[in-house]
Amino acid sequence: MTKTSDLFKDLTVTVGGLGHMRPASGTWGSTPPVIIWIILVLSGVSPRSMTMTLVMLLLLVLSGAGCVAFGRWAEGKYGKKDPGQVVADEVAGQAIALMWLPILGLGFGPEWLSTIAPGIIAFLAFRMFDIIKIAPANQLQKVPFGWGILLDDLFAGLYANFGTQLGIIFIAVPLLNKIFP
Repeated sequence: MTKTSDLFKDLTVTVGGLGHMRPASGTWGSTPPVIIWIILVLSGVSPRSMTMTLVMLLLLVLSGAGCVAFGRWAEGKYGKKDPGQVVADEVAGQAIALMWLPILGLGFGPEWLSTIAPGIIAFLAFRMFDIIKIAPANQLQKVPFGWGILLDDLFAGLYANFGTQLGIIFIAVPLLNKIFP
């Protein structure tokens, strides 16, 4: 292997070096999809639009492919299963968490805040589900190499998406409508 190809692999799995940031490299690695989502939403792109879906799918596919392709290499380089430096899996999982979110028109407070609130909620939900690893996510880490690194985060993304959807639709909106009729 050349140093150039090793650098490319490292930049891919660490998402440009975010995986080397401390503390909480997984949190740092989860931020690129959220930043892109917020920029798009504040630019007028609906969270449920085809444009948003395609952008999140592109992030999911590219980061997932990098994770699978270079997962074995990363485990060898960092000397452990699912090393903390590998955060391409967080990008993939966070992209799932941000797909098809409901629009939260609160009608109070700064409009930009109510516009991005679903993305912030999905970010926090993803981090929680990624850390607590509800089954089968906890078992999927045992799958060999890059797939084991990736699959638990894909499930965390699904859990976060469903939790965010349900939380906004069935808890946040009714509660806020009672507080601010």
